[in-house]
Amino acid sequence: MTDQRSVYILLTNTGTLFTRMIRVYTRAPYNHASISFNRELTELYSFGRKNPYNPIDGGFVREDIRTGTFSRYPNTTCVIYKLEVSEREETKMRRVLNVFIRSREKYLYNLLGIVGVAFKEPVEFSNSYFCSQFVAEILHRSGIKIWNKLPALVTPDDFRQSERMMLVYEGRLSEYEHAASPEELTVEGAKLE
Repeated sequence: MTDQRSVYILLTNTGTLFTRMIRVYTRAPYNHASISFNRELTELYSFGRKNPYNPIDGGFVREDIRTGTFSRYPNTTCVIYKLEVSEREETKMRRVLNVFIRSREKYLYNLLGIVGVAFKEPVEFSNSYFCSQFVAEILHRSGIKIWNKLPALVTPDDFRQSERMMLVYEGRLSEYEHAASPEELTVEGAKLE
């Protein structure tokens, strides 16, 4: 019996004006990061739009790949990675996440933090995160060290560049087939063997 568990990191590009502006600077293909505790991505969390129609009102969100913001942008592209963790690390991650869930109304989107990343200077405020900072914070507080930098400096592309991330799928989010077996990897909708 193994004590290995898997968590999933979803990186997306919706093509909105905000994400296009970020992409001009970063030149990275994906600019939003979310974390899930299952391959189907039904437990998906991040910092982003609280209301799909209001890009200004941001904070801690439970996302849904079929509804909400993602449904407004059917051409959203994505890459999904699996990160293997121990049972103990997963338990810690869920505890940290539950702190965010219980206090979700007090969290704000850290827009200035994104500017800080551009200047390689962390900009941190109490109860304020941007998407990749939040995912990195969950990992960091759970004792999972992937980078040698503060969570406030982690970008979505840092996940893509990490050797610990195992590719599960890359293509349109609306075409993600979560019913495929975990052993099958897909890129642009094609299965890899």
